[in-house]
Amino acid sequence: MSSGMMLAIRRNRHNLKQLVKEPVLFTGVLLVLSMLIVFIIYPLITTVRLSLFPEGKLSLDVYKYIFSHRRFSKAIFNSTLLGLIVATISTLIGFIFAFALTRTRIPGHRIFKNLVLLPIISPPFMFALSVILLFGRNGLITAGLLGLDRYNIYGLKGLVIVQSIGLFPLAYLTLSGILQAIDPDLETCAMNLGAKRLKTFFTITLPLALPGIFAAWLLVFVGSLTDFGNPIVIGGEFDVLSVQAYMEFTGMANLPRGAGLAIILLIPTVAIFLLQKQILRKKSYTTITGKSGRRVSVKISPLANRVLFSICLIICLFVLMFYFTIIAGSFIKIWGINWGFTFEHFTYSFDVGLKTLKNTLILAIISTPITALLGMIIAYFVVRKAFPGKHVMEIVTMMSYAIPGTAVGIGYILAFNKPPFLLSGTAFILIACYVFRNVPIGVESGIAALKQISSDIEESSTNLGADSSYTFRRITLPLITPSFFAGATFCFVRCMTAISAIIFLVSARWNHLTVLVLAQTEIMRLGVASALSFVLIVIIMVFIVIIRKATGLVQAVNDISFTISSGEFVTLLGPSGCGKTTTLRLVAGFEALDSGEIFLGNKKINDLPAYTRNMPMVFQSYALFPHLSIFENIAYGLKA
Repeated sequence: MSSGMMLAIRRNRHNLKQLVKEPVLFTGVLLVLSMLIVFIIYPLITTVRLSLFPEGKLSLDVYKYIFSHRRFSKAIFNSTLLGLIVATISTLIGFIFAFALTRTRIPGHRIFKNLVLLPIISPPFMFALSVILLFGRNGLITAGLLGLDRYNIYGLKGLVIVQSIGLFPLAYLTLSGILQAIDPDLETCAMNLGAKRLKTFFTITLPLALPGIFAAWLLVFVGSLTDFGNPIVIGGEFDVLSVQAYMEFTGMANLPRGAGLAIILLIPTVAIFLLQKQILRKKSYTTITGKSGRRVSVKISPLANRVLFSICLIICLFVLMFYFTIIAGSFIKIWGINWGFTFEHFTYSFDVGLKTLKNTLILAIISTPITALLGMIIAYFVVRKAFPGKHVMEIVTMMSYAIPGTAVGIGYILAFNKPPFLLSGTAFILIACYVFRNVPIGVESGIAALKQISSDIEESSTNLGADSSYTFRRITLPLITPSFFAGATFCFVRCMTAISAIIFLVSARWNHLTVLVLAQTEIMRLGVASALSFVLIVIIMVFIVIIRKATGLVQAVNDISFTISSGEFVTLLGPSGCGKTTTLRLVAGFEALDSGEIFLGNKKINDLPAYTRNMPMVFQSYALFPHLSIFENIAYGLKA
């Protein structure tokens, strides 16, 4: 046995002994591992066993058939290509929105914060349907306005548009929490040393946001690979792996082959996941060092402000155009034939779907806090604690998001339809599916946030006598609150709009609204399907508004006015958090005014950048750039 292996064994023994010394932590780790085994590994093993033992004996015929037929190999290539394109585009759009809405004060930022979430609050197949109605061969825009009666929106280009617009809010939700967590002193110190805004962005802000960018890219990539709602409607002849797996499960009734396709889908997902972890392991991104502070906006140039505003406006108008089609379809008798106004679709929808709507809300409300809290706990274990099997826990958690929903649904049916886990037909199987399908969102968001928080804070708590559970509740969890609520918001949305996995798990007692929408779509009751989708949009928007109101920031400085004469020495006195530092930052130009004016003599300096005001500020806490060496920290101001 090599010395390295012996060292690893000794380290694992030491970590295990330390873990056992904290009963609450030890019990928590065992409980989480047990749940992951039961609700992720066990269904996965059941699915793998079905693909390897299709007739009760070991056979590779399923995989031989898949790799020997061109339609399956082409689907594998298409899925990977689509995922790469969509992940890159969506992450770029998500970062632009996150930066514009959390680090700047562009006009209409409050409206944009609501509009940016629209693409993920409606059933995906209805979103694809709206694109077809607008840009299809008989689309309202292509055929009706432009006269392009043969335009083909189906295939790769249609999927790139639909998935990029549909998935970029996921990148935004992840990145907004990360950008809010970056200490603004790092940027203001750079500008205080003479760096201009653009240099500060590329040398400070962007490097510190890399954990969130990689996390967002990974989540969108996996989301694109596992999506089947959009491809099945608008994919056309562009075959993708998730649709092929779904068709094998349902259309062809070939469960072993569908399970094999689902397992193959894991290969690119795990490869990208491991690559991301390898890259991030080499860098440090800690920016929270113990000094509390309010998250602030960054003063940007008028040109950059106009560019960011224009990009956000164009994307939001594009999204609104799609969603107006769904909303309009709720009140139109027959789309494309009878444009008369009616409420019949809503009347019929509530007659057939009121009980289903109540069940959907109950399941989502129960699942959301469980999912978000479990995600933060797993992230804390992965980032902060050392114990045997930690990396396995992280990988297994991501597995549930990587497997296509159809495979998850089949796995749950096979695994939980007999003792000792007889859960089929109950609400518990749906809640378990929601929690363990969506928990990777909370985990990735929590990991990215924890990488920016210095472990010294938690170690100080432990040094003062607190155990790990107390430190997590009172220190860590409050610091990652933005990521917690971002994850909870997305989990609620996913619960309300889920379709691919739960379509196999619903029952007469516990149905789901999206399953009802799909059923209405299949029988061409598009007006009813649009009405049900509209109801979903309203419910989710109300939830998001409530979350934002409950977690909003308090205004730090309001109705303040004073004058300092030349040669006068002034001291600002007040309790911690009353706005003293914020006032100084406003004068120095490190924060943007919501209202009011600042004068230097007779010259108004509201719009002047910090590095031209000649008002140096001495910060009450140090702010070293964590991604630069000592030499680079010292030289930064000289080079600027």
